[in-house]
Amino acid sequence: MKKGSRYAKQAALCVLLGFFGFLMAFPFIWMLLSSLKSPEEIIAVPIVWIPEEPRWENYLNIWSVLPLGRLYMNSIITTVLITFGILVTSSMAGFALAKYRFRGRETLFVLMLSTMMIPFFVLFIPLFFLVKEFGWTNSYAGLIVPNIVTAFGIFLMRQFCSGIPDELLQAARIDGASEGRIYLQIILPLQKQALAALGIFAFVYHWDSFLWPLVVITEGSMNTLPLGLNSLRNAYSSQANMNMLMTGSALAVIPSLIVFVALQKYFVKGITMTA
Repeated sequence: MKKGSRYAKQAALCVLLGFFGFLMAFPFIWMLLSSLKSPEEIIAVPIVWIPEEPRWENYLNIWSVLPLGRLYMNSIITTVLITFGILVTSSMAGFALAKYRFRGRETLFVLMLSTMMIPFFVLFIPLFFLVKEFGWTNSYAGLIVPNIVTAFGIFLMRQFCSGIPDELLQAARIDGASEGRIYLQIILPLQKQALAALGIFAFVYHWDSFLWPLVVITEGSMNTLPLGLNSLRNAYSSQANMNMLMTGSALAVIPSLIVFVALQKYFVKGITMTA
């Protein structure tokens, strides 16, 4: 009786999780289906859920509407370099804050954490003027450099490094290993799961970033993918052309899905070990 009750609870839990999972995935499914519809099916009443004849040519036509090659290149360069910078700075700073004893360490850590409570819009204008003074507007430097250090990333890696035994580092020092070698050959491999989790967060966030590129970039040749989709929205704002918007949005999601699928096996481990 108890065994059957346990199976019933597990089945009910699976059904509940499946239902909420479907609710979360529904907007994405609707976007994919709508990208294959005709303009008439998009605005039809009652709603047409599945296109009668999928219009795969929408994915070809979008290339003639937007310079997708240039937009993808700008977004990939910007996002990959930002993510790499975040991983490097967060890994090194987190290791230093967790394993080195120096005056003001705890004060520095608290100050760093306090920046997480400051809204981005408070820093937005001063940061823009700094970028302008450096002459970084309409450049990759203006998009990348202000974003390569994050308090969240440092906090995440500091928490993870705190769980690494000090005896492991002391044994390496006794064997004559330098601090750089300890970091590269011991700490960095152990950080793999946490770095994968942080990499997913950073990549998805900055791939979808819109406000900062909108302010820093004024030339069309430097537009990232979100800015390009915004121009598509302005050009195809009528309901009769919503299928083109859905097609562009579907193409924009692909890199984020690739990164998540490639690193998902490390994601849960990284979050669990960092907790």
